[in-house]
Amino acid sequence: MGTAVLMTLPGLVIALTVIAFTDQGLRLLGRRKRQSQISATGFEQLHATFSPGKQSELKERQSALVLRDDEEDGAPPAHSRVDLDGGRAVIRLPRAS
Repeated sequence: MGTAVLMTLPGLVIALTVIAFTDQGLRLLGRRKRQSQISATGFEQLHATFSPGKQSELKERQSALVLRDDEEDGAPPAHSRVDLDGGRAVIRLPRAS
């Protein structure tokens, strides 16, 4: 009987709420050191079921995790210097051959 209740939408919401309260209780007692919440993913997927905007947000977040983030992006050219404390920037363009 309990499994049948959890397979319905209200049962799923109740189960996610119980998991959320248990997760918060363990975190407050100090037994869980992580800040991420177990039930957050379940609630996001439930929200995505009823909201197409949330589905695209989750897909975009997943693709952002896969993309590479280079430290050199946005950096000044190799021969230039930027002095943030002094408020000066020296930009030297490469010579044309």
